[in-house]
Amino acid sequence: MTITIVGLGPAGLERVGSVAAAVLSDPEAQIVLRTRHHPAAAELASRQEVITCDDLYETATDFDSLYTAIAERVCAIDRDVVYAVPGSVHVGERAVPLIRRLAAARGRAVTMHPGESFLELALARTGIDPIVDGLQVLDARDLPDPMPMHLPTLFTQLDTPGTAADVSDQLGRVLPHDTPLVVLANLGSPDEAVTPATVGSLATVPTGPRTTVFMEAQSVGWIGLVRTNRTLRARCPWDRKQTHHSLLRHLIEEAYETIDAIRRLPAGAPGGDADFGAYAGVEEELGDLLLQVVFHATMAAEAGAFDVEEVAEGIRRKLVSRHPHVFGDLELSSAAAVEANWERLKAEEKQRRSPMDDVPSSLPGLARAEKIQRRAAAVGFDWLEVPPVVAKLQEEVGELAGAVGDEHHEEIELGDVLFAAVNVARHIGIDPELALRASTARFEARFRWMEANSDGRPLDEMGLGELDALWERAKAADSGA
Repeated sequence: MTITIVGLGPAGLERVGSVAAAVLSDPEAQIVLRTRHHPAAAELASRQEVITCDDLYETATDFDSLYTAIAERVCAIDRDVVYAVPGSVHVGERAVPLIRRLAAARGRAVTMHPGESFLELALARTGIDPIVDGLQVLDARDLPDPMPMHLPTLFTQLDTPGTAADVSDQLGRVLPHDTPLVVLANLGSPDEAVTPATVGSLATVPTGPRTTVFMEAQSVGWIGLVRTNRTLRARCPWDRKQTHHSLLRHLIEEAYETIDAIRRLPAGAPGGDADFGAYAGVEEELGDLLLQVVFHATMAAEAGAFDVEEVAEGIRRKLVSRHPHVFGDLELSSAAAVEANWERLKAEEKQRRSPMDDVPSSLPGLARAEKIQRRAAAVGFDWLEVPPVVAKLQEEVGELAGAVGDEHHEEIELGDVLFAAVNVARHIGIDPELALRASTARFEARFRWMEANSDGRPLDEMGLGELDALWERAKAADSGA
């Protein structure tokens, strides 16, 4: 009892080859159609007895269970079977490999007659050579995210208006709405239609099981950014002049501008109601910061060191190796356990001899102090409760007060106060840098209030008592706000 899998081609039975046509005419075999909703399948069903799998589409909860059910139905038939599918058996037919595996397990032979795919007709209508131009074929019902657009693309199976709207929405995230597309419908049939459309109008075009959309290659998104940066590096005098060191200040500035933008988000973001105005600022600043990463990778590629893909792959591998509780068999039940395991794996990878090794000296002082403290805490050198940490800060403040006037010890004791303050922040779960920036911002806002509410008098003409009184009013106004 054999199973023969036949491709019905893109249209009617007239496009089916003679050998496949003979197989489909075998009176001793049971014909099983994946679906009746195809010209050749409908012709077969009209002239002979067939079984279809359309009922399985209605009862399946997802595509995996659907294709499993189709494979079971085909292999359960106790006689020779011809399983017929639209197009080619090798293009988009996820049930075919399941049938082959299940049949092999049950000792049944499988013969294949691939058939003509819609791809041949789509390439002919669009003039694309997949070798010369490249090509990607995407299922419109299951689009990748992120979606590369650097190759000519065929979006297949735009079978519903909702699917077309989804494609339009995803393309519209990065493409202008007037970006041209081509709609290919019912290729190979008398009612074939090849019509222009745009990203914006795609949601309104007629759809069906044999609707495909073609899009020319677009230099946008991640790949577009990399290509644009390389073009600027080659053609722009300013970009050509840059070195890794000359860009350092831009990297630092963009990092801090990104921090400022993120701080404008609600404290619980992304939880709660999204502040899309604030998110627009974050989007822009993340783009500026990402450019710095791409620019440094572009210059590294010029030196033959690495390129941006190696940067991305390097961090991807690091994420996998440092998350064995996600990508392996390790069980970790808390964020603290995950962080501790991360640090342990990092120490092993870097062959760290001391917890103090590889803490960047270029970190801002507050951040470096916190990182040093966390490294020490990881080996148990830390207070277990907050009160003694606060007491230590008070002790250091007292020592600073006693050192005033001693130029050498003033700096030492002030440093100890700051270090102890960072330790307090770490124990109560506050980022000291953000706390200091918030305090600085409050001071700035209050000072500006004083300037605006000084009855026109310059602040430098006021006495200290007047300034103190105005400051208290500014604090009160701030608290009221």
